[in-house]
Amino acid sequence: MGIITGAEFAPTSTYLNTASCGLLPARAVEAIQALAAENGAGRRGGAGDFGIVEEARAAYARIVGVPHARVAYGGSVAVHTGLIAAAQRPGAEILFPEGDFSSIINPFVVRGDLKIRFAPLDELAEEIRPTTALVVYSGVQSADGRVADDAAVRAAAAAHGARTLNDATQTVGWLPFDAGLYDYTVTGAFKWLLCPRGTSFLTVSEEAQESLVPLHGGWLASADTWDSIYGPLPEPGPDAHRYDEPPAFLAYHGAAQALGYVEETGVAAVHAHDTALAARYRAGLADLGHAPVPGTSPIVSVPGLADREPELSRAGIITSARAGHLRASFHLYNTEADVDRILDVLSG
Repeated sequence: MGIITGAEFAPTSTYLNTASCGLLPARAVEAIQALAAENGAGRRGGAGDFGIVEEARAAYARIVGVPHARVAYGGSVAVHTGLIAAAQRPGAEILFPEGDFSSIINPFVVRGDLKIRFAPLDELAEEIRPTTALVVYSGVQSADGRVADDAAVRAAAAAHGARTLNDATQTVGWLPFDAGLYDYTVTGAFKWLLCPRGTSFLTVSEEAQESLVPLHGGWLASADTWDSIYGPLPEPGPDAHRYDEPPAFLAYHGAAQALGYVEETGVAAVHAHDTALAARYRAGLADLGHAPVPGTSPIVSVPGLADREPELSRAGIITSARAGHLRASFHLYNTEADVDRILDVLSG
């Protein structure tokens, strides 16, 4: 296992924006192009292959350490979160960190009949009460890369009988992650897992299995899928597969290849690579007199520098402006030269 840069990636910019969207490995691009060509030519395989979708599910399950029966596939974190939000009883108390990503907040807020509470991220565990039904949080914050005190949150939730929903979108792919520690997890796979947009995964623990209704499962929610294409659902699937959405085949053909690449490389190797680059950048920022948000994740945000993003873009350096911060994020296709280049531009 190890970092492979040249064979799989050929960015034409200094791309430091994985927290927005990861780059597709060459093998994923080839898979998408092959399916598109088959579709355009009207060949039998052009509609897409459920077997390849299952390969993507199985690969994701291995990466997050749960049986594939506990994983559902779909198209977006917001849709998966909406399924969980719809299952909450009226008046249930839902606790979030302040400033977390809207896709895991809005599905609960728009119901209008839930008790919504917010707390600072570093006080989230202390704010869990006996009245809290569900704690919803991102393990790694999108805006600034802060990492939640996950063990404390899980312990407090268990002590008070609250369920947990971890949005692992900014976690899985660079940080070792065990989805089995939570009642639910959601992961948009188009960032650190290098999948195309339109790939998202939901995990549901065995204990929480019956808490959700397969509202959007369609014919895929059936225990006997191919004999349940017409008419009402005779029997839901026995596991998390009942929550599958119809897959976007172009995206999932690419995802199977991308997830295979992540497995080959190894999350531990990616973690070491990404965090080393981020540490180099943080040290360089300090030398320039800038104070990034403290942390060790590969997402590095600098308060007050959001207005430098257009200048960096003109120089061919792709970053993001988020919540008033300049956000750079480092992944396996980046090098020390990329870090030095952004520091050079920021130095003026």
